[in-house]
Amino acid sequence: MSDEWSEADRVESRAHLLPEEAAVGSDDPEAQAEAILTESDVREDRNVAPDTVLEHRTSDQTVTPSEPPD
Repeated sequence: MSDEWSEADRVESRAHLLPEEAAVGSDDPEAQAEAILTESDVREDRNVAPDTVLEHRTSDQTVTPSEPPD
């Protein structure tokens, strides 16, 4: 898979509930994932200095996954 994920790939990946999310449940994990990713994208793009280089990493580059991917 390339480094660029499609929006559908991002939502599908994030729709897998984290342990603390699974403990309380979710009526619609995909809608929840879309909302979380949209908010994250807005925060990422806000107030970035012109000479700033944003570094994009995937979670597998920063932490050990707690469960195997599907």
